[in-house]
Amino acid sequence: MPVEPHGHTWATPQPRSPKPGEELWIDREASVQFRRQRFMFRVISVCPKPTYRGWAWVTGYQLDARGNAVDKREIFVQLAGLHPVRRST
Repeated sequence: MPVEPHGHTWATPQPRSPKPGEELWIDREASVQFRRQRFMFRVISVCPKPTYRGWAWVTGYQLDARGNAVDKREIFVQLAGLHPVRRST
């Protein structure tokens, strides 16, 4: 089990941070603030500053149904609640 500073032991590993260019679904699993909306989001960057375990500030573009950027946003999300957009080819 991973051990954090101050002797805390965590049973599950830290979810990985999204990478620039990734497209994700943002909804209530990512944060309670998105409980009434679901949208696609293209990651620009993830803030490197520490925050609560499993959470991160992510900057990117909110996308429309076609994948076009409609708004630039900085959102605070739970990493375990981020899911990739799967596009059919």
